[in-house]
Amino acid sequence: MAEAGFTDRQKKWFATVQANFEAATGKPIEAWVEIMKACPETGHRARLAWLKAEHGIGVNHGSHILDACAPKGEGLGWDDPDALRAALWKDAGSLAILEAIERVAADVDGVISGQRKGYTPFSRSVQFAATRPLKGGRALLGLKLDPDASDRLRASVRKESWSERLVAVVELNAADQVDAEIARLFAAAADNG
Repeated sequence: MAEAGFTDRQKKWFATVQANFEAATGKPIEAWVEIMKACPETGHRARLAWLKAEHGIGVNHGSHILDACAPKGEGLGWDDPDALRAALWKDAGSLAILEAIERVAADVDGVISGQRKGYTPFSRSVQFAATRPLKGGRALLGLKLDPDASDRLRASVRKESWSERLVAVVELNAADQVDAEIARLFAAAADNG
């Protein structure tokens, strides 16, 4: 697990998942790597669903198993945030929006930004914001705020892979939409985190 991009709380959580893995799953990681050889699925989500359906393994332990199954130097593990970022933020328009959000984040004290496979999170002690690219060079920003905090926000209706605390979202169509209002909302969400 990479140290950069994680809060101390997140590092402790990941360490606990890894330390309790065998007790929680009933088998050492090496045994799960062997079990995965029988998995008929090839996609990440499909393989996680197979682990859940066939073995009752949840997403966190399943992701740990799949990470262990990836040949060294292949795949997009937690320990390669640059590769995760490059794979996720391919579209120049979406990347420009991310970079504008990162500039806003740089003006807020104590913000830690990381990278996950499907989104870019922002945390203090806990995650308070995250963004992911949308088709067409757009991005979705999720915030730990009441959706009524601004006319630009709406309640999140889709189950996102980021924290369930991020209940307000805003779709951003261009980097210039990351303006003073978004900066204010981002800072308010950081104060909630």
